[in-house]
Amino acid sequence: MSEFVICIDNESNPASLIVGKVYRRLHDPDAEAHQMHLILDEDTSEPDGYLYPASMFVPLDLPEAAKKVLIAAVP
Repeated sequence: MSEFVICIDNESNPASLIVGKVYRRLHDPDAEAHQMHLILDEDTSEPDGYLYPASMFVPLDLPEAAKKVLIAAVP
């Protein structure tokens, strides 16, 4: 599964997610088993991320250079 996703729906969380923004998805087998993603979002008070329905995101396949930049930019 992709390490990065793009938000396509923030209706239930407009303060925490921005439609069209790329987010880092953390690997969480329990969340994935329930069709959820663990996302590092706009709320930096929770460094371990928040759970969101997977349907709110589309996975991205990025070049390695882009991944390195995004990993460095996202705590």
